[in-house]
Amino acid sequence: MKYIGAHVSAAGGAAQAVVRAHEIGANAFALFTKNQRQWHAKPLSDEAIASFKTACQRYGFGPGQILPHDSYLINLGHPDDTALKKCRAAFLDEFQRCEQLGLTLLNFHPGSHLRKISERECLARIAESINDVLSRTRNVTAVIENTAGQGTNLGHRFEHLAEIIAQVDDKSRVGVCIDTCHAFAAGYDLRTREATLATLDELDAVVGFEYLRGMHLNDAKSAFGSRVDRHHCLGEGNIGLDAFAALMRDPRLDGIPLILETIEPDRWSEEIDWLRAQQRQPADLAPSH
Repeated sequence: MKYIGAHVSAAGGAAQAVVRAHEIGANAFALFTKNQRQWHAKPLSDEAIASFKTACQRYGFGPGQILPHDSYLINLGHPDDTALKKCRAAFLDEFQRCEQLGLTLLNFHPGSHLRKISERECLARIAESINDVLSRTRNVTAVIENTAGQGTNLGHRFEHLAEIIAQVDDKSRVGVCIDTCHAFAAGYDLRTREATLATLDELDAVVGFEYLRGMHLNDAKSAFGSRVDRHHCLGEGNIGLDAFAALMRDPRLDGIPLILETIEPDRWSEEIDWLRAQQRQPADLAPSH
């Protein structure tokens, strides 16, 4: 089964994200468990935790259908030791919030070297950061997201993801999330069905499908290989619809959250419907507007 949804707002509490996912017809969703642009947040109350769990049960969302994302401020490969310590503490807090909510995945961007250390040293710091948090938590898997490669961000090559995973001690609690816009901007072609399947095959060869824990389904305003991260609505960017139809028909993507982060939330319901339809019919029509 394909679990398809979107990154919905958690304004008003995490339980409201569950309601919003249900309202757009999703059977998967992503959320931030705290403000993604602040270092600190109030601890989750017992009431908020209970409300979230009750809402998930009511609307039929299990932990494997939910892909929370951590704060954008965190850089797990930071070259400065003091800053790295702060980032690791924030990362631990994100993991602990997931534990409290009964979630089993945490999606995050790997990190940036800021032109102060080598790529290899930065990747090693990222892996050390993952090892640190896994040693102090239980049940939550660290899900590394590929990046477009803007600036000094690492994770734009599948080889980066594989190198991080190779240095993680507990392989059962590490995985990857592949963002289609990021992959395209990083130079992985998705413009045809054949190119999309070839990119998936390369992911399997370099990283391994056993590590795929989720995907972000986004068309790209940015050009192929531009290393620029600019999302677009499905079928309106430089990727086009063929890639998303191919993804919907690939059984290797069954049972993981497939999350829209496209730029018009009012259209998520239509995009979800269109994605589901691709499992049953040719991809000859764009989502209706």
